[in-house]
Amino acid sequence: MLEFKFDTQLLIEGHDLDEDAINDYFTSNFKGDCLLAVGDDELIKIHYHTNEPWKVLEYCASLGDIYDVVVENMERQENGLQG
Repeated sequence: MLEFKFDTQLLIEGHDLDEDAINDYFTSNFKGDCLLAVGDDELIKIHYHTNEPWKVLEYCASLGDIYDVVVENMERQENGLQG
């Protein structure tokens, strides 16, 4: 059984985006693991495992336009089902 079952991935397009600030916000405000927040001041790629992907989406949408959003249920995938 996975501790965090939703693999959440997306892109954020905006202005003055800060990888370090985004990383800090995630670690301080969300429960999860496998955080990847990389890019530059106009485009950030997010990858995160969590049980509350809607919170991640809400925060990221507050930073800019989000797109290429993928939320997969890794428990289902682990059981041979579509995630």
